[in-house]
Amino acid sequence: MRQIRQSREPCSRRILRAEQSTVYCINDTHGSGRQHGSGRQHASTTNMPSELHGIKAADVHAKIRLLINGMVNITDTTGEFLMTLEDGRVIDTKGWNDWEWTHGIGLLGLWQYYELTGEPEYLAIIEAWFRDRFAAGGTTKNINTMAVFLTLAYVYERTGNETYRPWLDSWAEWAYHDLPRTKYGGFQHLTYLEINKDQLWDDTLMMTVMPLAKIGLVLNRPHYVEEAKRQFLLHVQYLFDRTSGLFFHGWQFTDGNAENAESSGPGHNFANARWARGNSWVTMVIPEFLELLQLDVQNDAIGMILRDVLDAQCTALSHLQDTSGLWRTLLNVSIDDGSYLEASATAGFAYGMLKARRKRYLAGNTESAVAAIKGILGNVDARGELLNTSFGTGMGHDLQHYKDIPITSMPYGQAMAIMALVEFLREFI
Repeated sequence: MRQIRQSREPCSRRILRAEQSTVYCINDTHGSGRQHGSGRQHASTTNMPSELHGIKAADVHAKIRLLINGMVNITDTTGEFLMTLEDGRVIDTKGWNDWEWTHGIGLLGLWQYYELTGEPEYLAIIEAWFRDRFAAGGTTKNINTMAVFLTLAYVYERTGNETYRPWLDSWAEWAYHDLPRTKYGGFQHLTYLEINKDQLWDDTLMMTVMPLAKIGLVLNRPHYVEEAKRQFLLHVQYLFDRTSGLFFHGWQFTDGNAENAESSGPGHNFANARWARGNSWVTMVIPEFLELLQLDVQNDAIGMILRDVLDAQCTALSHLQDTSGLWRTLLNVSIDDGSYLEASATAGFAYGMLKARRKRYLAGNTESAVAAIKGILGNVDARGELLNTSFGTGMGHDLQHYKDIPITSMPYGQAMAIMALVEFLREFI
């Protein structure tokens, strides 16, 4: 089992190789506007206002660097969050040196900060992660492990490193041709532990559909892009709750099979849970997808549909936000009824709202987004951990399932906070 070893040396912007692990140490000094070792100004801080909405840009950069340091040095000290597979493999879902959707989101957060700052240390961390994972032989293909390839597609596009192309090709071909499908061709939410036969989940849009779309553009395979469009429409069709404007966590096709059905009809939405992080994936991926494919939200049919769905969701969210700026893990269930405040979903909502406004897909949502950003900043502790982050959450057949999910620091929590804060920094440009 690969573990990240904490360096006892003073923090510097270096990536250290140690045996079979990679040790990361991120510089935690901020606000100078200069890179260590050079006089070059940060692209993200030059000629920018120093404060907006009562938040200083230097403080946001400091929090992001703290989050990155916490993310790449996070460890599971108890073994509580290790995932043991049938074949004997053990997946470290909490630590940085393994391969699960948690790492896919972490890599994306790093990539977005690298794009904003241009600082090579962040690209180096990303490429070191892929180098180590590929050297270990890769992993099992499923919906969640596909998540890392969104970042790799961006890195390949930027660097032109041809050693990445076979990985992009192989995994995208698997997703397009061999990933199990539900009725009507939906991507079945296959994971390490569960087949999840005939199930659609919100999470799939982020973990597999976005990587497939990006690879389709990078490798010039338009059929991947068309498949991604289809998946977005299909998931919206079965997961969007027209009565609330929110999304259900999942959908089960049953074909009226009484043995497997929780309802006598063609399918059901399990516990009818309007789960926060599942909703946040949708809030994040719709503006990402619109931007990626350059869909016109005024004239393109798919662009208009996705824009309107996002608008309905954000409107609903604005009425459910806690005074702390956070949202509850079950959005429409009160704290008194056991639905705790959850920071990773809050970060996802802030990111999607801010990006949709910046790209002019939606107007408004500024007050909710800024309140969320302040709530996120208040939940980053001195170790760079995002507090009030719920552990990875499987499909619940009742609402208590979501209330009982433990809270712990996870790479995706830090990454979602990083993404939200990076998007907020664009307000200063």
